[in-house]
Amino acid sequence: MYNLHCHSLLSDGALLPSEVATRYLAAGYKTIAITDHADYSNIDLIIKSMLDFTRNWPKNFPIKVLPGIELTHLPPKQFKPLAKYARSKGIKIIVAHGETVVEPVIRGTNRAALESDIDILAHPGLITDQDVKLAKKRGIFLEITSRSGHRDTNRHLAQIALKIGAKLILSTDSHEPEDIIKPIHLNGFAYKAGLDIKQVDKIYLGVEKFLNNLK
Repeated sequence: MYNLHCHSLLSDGALLPSEVATRYLAAGYKTIAITDHADYSNIDLIIKSMLDFTRNWPKNFPIKVLPGIELTHLPPKQFKPLAKYARSKGIKIIVAHGETVVEPVIRGTNRAALESDIDILAHPGLITDQDVKLAKKRGIFLEITSRSGHRDTNRHLAQIALKIGAKLILSTDSHEPEDIIKPIHLNGFAYKAGLDIKQVDKIYLGVEKFLNNLK
């Protein structure tokens, strides 16, 4: 199982990256990406820290850790340059902090993020059909999340994504130890959003294909 959106104490999480990884391993995952929050103030620190950590993570360890980043609360015009910069430095998973309904995210963030070199648009709130169509065109995952508050619009997202055929991904967006839930419990949030078992299996197959194609 896979979780490509979680946080450590490098931003607003509670755990060291190593503890994030070992707790996800204990919960039953085989690949994660640690995606700490970043903007112009700390992007170099996050990139260096995650690349140092993942390069030194044992290759034969039973959980794989990918270097990631979450571009968060940016002025919309900053998504393209920062995503391009992070990718050029070796970050494998780029998440954009979408227009969740529980935070004051700048209007137009979803569209600006989807026009940038990202992999996942996290908690996109009351995303429009037009933006879901753009996500489909660009092959960007839209996130069904277990995180409190952000998950309030999971059903809205799932219905539009299924109608349009956009790619979905399941993520915990974990910050605290108690946020790290077993895959079976994460799947439960997909079922609450209106997805069935076959659709959830299709999500995991899509993520697996994506991971297999990573350089």
